[in-house]
Amino acid sequence: MTPARPQETSVLLAADPVAPEVALSTPLLLGIAAAGIAALLVLIIRFKVPAFLALLVVSVLVAISARLPLADVFTVVATGVGATMGKVALLIALGAVLGRLIETSGGVQSLADRLTSALGPQRTAIALTAVAFLVAVPVFFEVAVIVLVPVVYAFAKVLGFQPIRFGLPMAGIALSVHVVVPPHPGIVAGAGVFGADIGLVLLISLLACLPLAVIAHLLGRRMTRHPLAVSEAVARQVEEFGRDGLDGGSAGAPGGSGGGGAGTTTAVAERVQAPPSAGLIAFLVAAPIAQILLGTALTLTLGEDHPLYGAAAFVGTPVFALLVAVGIAYFAIPVRRRWSLERTGDVMEGALPPIAAILLVVAAGGVFGEVLRATGIGAALSGVLDTLGLPVIVLAFVITLALRAAQGSATVAIVTTTGLLVESVTAGGYSPLQVALLTVAVGFGSLGLSHVTDAGFWTVTRYFGLSVADGLRTWTVLTTVLGLAGFALVWAGWELTGA
Repeated sequence: MTPARPQETSVLLAADPVAPEVALSTPLLLGIAAAGIAALLVLIIRFKVPAFLALLVVSVLVAISARLPLADVFTVVATGVGATMGKVALLIALGAVLGRLIETSGGVQSLADRLTSALGPQRTAIALTAVAFLVAVPVFFEVAVIVLVPVVYAFAKVLGFQPIRFGLPMAGIALSVHVVVPPHPGIVAGAGVFGADIGLVLLISLLACLPLAVIAHLLGRRMTRHPLAVSEAVARQVEEFGRDGLDGGSAGAPGGSGGGGAGTTTAVAERVQAPPSAGLIAFLVAAPIAQILLGTALTLTLGEDHPLYGAAAFVGTPVFALLVAVGIAYFAIPVRRRWSLERTGDVMEGALPPIAAILLVVAAGGVFGEVLRATGIGAALSGVLDTLGLPVIVLAFVITLALRAAQGSATVAIVTTTGLLVESVTAGGYSPLQVALLTVAVGFGSLGLSHVTDAGFWTVTRYFGLSVADGLRTWTVLTTVLGLAGFALVWAGWELTGA
């Protein structure tokens, strides 16, 4: 895998003929950018406009306000879509298919049973946190929580604890993995905008998330040492768990509300007869990670003139690694368990509709970034940031955290921040390692301050029976601590690089 080179990106950008009709002053360009961000937040928060549509509308308005030639506006739009989707669409789609096969086969339950059995009842919280860490790599956050809820309910009933005792650290590490570990869409999109090496991003994010799992477990246990008020719906479900046919396949959202694809998960899970072994699921999660890291290590150690360099780059390409993993999963799950072709097709195709909205957000984020670049706003912002003397990695984290808190979506926060800062990163002459660290810092910025604007907040509070106030005291605090801790680790790595 060839590491991204900032200087090459600069040459490509400089060759772009699209430019504003009239050069505007730096204060005016920054004012247009600020107004654009404000309009974006108003559209998403106040008027509930879908994020991709809000990003697209604001991008066009910013382009017109910055005097981009009208004939070129949608040329820039098309360029932004193509440049972004070409880097991330296949990664996101293949990751979703792999996660869907694992989810619907009953593999998550198998992995949870194996780890909790190995560690024993007294270490159930540790086991579920470890399961969530592994499962969250290929599976979206909401899905990871939903498919693990029956396991949480079962142990909460058997051991006499509230579901949040196990669910809080489990969900905390699942969200941490979701926002910083490829192939999840936000971090993949951010890496694409910055030109970061996915293998390095993967390595850094996994190393950072390991201590975060420990922090999530310890802080979650401390936060839940005193009983919290649990909604009647969740308390009733826990009490009735295991009776009247209620099992891992039929635990829906408390109060009859699904969300996040719970209905589909339930329908398929009810048909699971022979779930794959825990070892197979662990292998399917680890295989693409190991392949990408191997390719990254080889391309960084071999010279470009080495005869094996091309083969190493090919093997370590993330799309190829995920394609191999999906092929193995296809043989190991549907084929070996003799699923019908119709069922196999339904399961694999079912992975794609849920990511459609995410792909549109990523594409629109690419448009926003391209508009900032073409209008000169990105260069103006880069110049101002240079005069402030603040480390770009700190700005990346703070801007992402603010956008995350304001509108709730981690993906929107990541693609917006990377679009704003890409000129600074491109002009900074940073090494591939430093660009990867910047990308992960943006990811951790999207982890903190999960509250009422975030769908994940409602997923956690609804499934574990928390009030809004208790959710803010536990979940919001936990995600913020994890985001700050993750950033601190990345910043330490940044300082070690001598930046």
